[in-house]
Amino acid sequence: MKNYIIILILVFQFIACGKDSSTKPKTEPEITGPSPLHTEGRWIKNENNDKAILRGVNIASLEWTSTGDNVPQSLEYVVDVWGANLARIPLSQDRWFGKAPEQTDDGNSYRKIVDQLVEISMEKGSYLLLELHWNNADEWGQHIGQHRMPDNNSMTFLKDLAKTYANKPSVLIGTYNEPHDISWDIWLNGGEIRDNWDRDGTPVQLTYTTPGQQKLYDAIREVGATDNLVVIGGLDWGYDLSGVLNGYAVTGTNIVYDTHPYPWKNEDWNGKWGDVGRLYPVLVGEWGGDETPEHKLYGGKITNYLRYNQFCWTAWDFHTSAGPTLIKNWDYDPTWFGTLVMKELGVPVETDSSY
Repeated sequence: MKNYIIILILVFQFIACGKDSSTKPKTEPEITGPSPLHTEGRWIKNENNDKAILRGVNIASLEWTSTGDNVPQSLEYVVDVWGANLARIPLSQDRWFGKAPEQTDDGNSYRKIVDQLVEISMEKGSYLLLELHWNNADEWGQHIGQHRMPDNNSMTFLKDLAKTYANKPSVLIGTYNEPHDISWDIWLNGGEIRDNWDRDGTPVQLTYTTPGQQKLYDAIREVGATDNLVVIGGLDWGYDLSGVLNGYAVTGTNIVYDTHPYPWKNEDWNGKWGDVGRLYPVLVGEWGGDETPEHKLYGGKITNYLRYNQFCWTAWDFHTSAGPTLIKNWDYDPTWFGTLVMKELGVPVETDSSY
């Protein structure tokens, strides 16, 4: 009898344990995102040390609106349907902190949208360049737009952005959209900026201090974003990177330089940025044209140049009104330019070039 009772107790314990294990919630696998990236010479490489040729589009609107125009949907579409592995997302430092006139929640809903974009990129194994597009000449809530250089408030923004996404493999961080009309010394080391600003049709001169690209890069690293690629745009509205080869390279690691060779610029691509791409990683962060014979000719030339030299790029822009537009409507019907970009995204990149 004693042995019988012991057996019954063991059976009941087994059944109870089975019930407990069946009711435990299943844990979802942690999403780690795509392969971490690093730079080596002129190349961006993944964790297996293979070349990573990043190609995709810009998805604008979070610079000029606090809610964005279909940005998460557009990101999913361009990755799933067009085959992009990188999207460049322009941001506003004022909207990140809720300083824009239309915001009342300290930027919480704006930052949630950006969080959603990061989650999408991680889930899909693609990359996301979060870049400072609009700043405010050191006056929160004022002069929100494109200026000559980032300001001290930009330092606050970039540090917070970098701390938020420190070492997330899918996130690249861009220090500023299109620096212009300053010296290379100020671009690198900082200094006083005198900026002409149009305030509702009235010209206003703004004076502020820029930290310069070196201090902005250092600040990103100091808050813990030690591995994220940092993307840094050149002069002449982001087009000219020639100073990088003339003593003005930013000191650091995992740095990518950004150029914007639109068709209205001269076509000294080698001199302005191509030669830089022989020594450093270069991203063509914006390019594109409208449906004119001149721009179509440019489209053929630059796609050949990008493909042959294996440059990373993001075409401007996956929006219905921020031209040159890639799409005609929110059904994502492509424009002429969009069709060209879709075709390029469908062409495998040969990664054995000796360029």
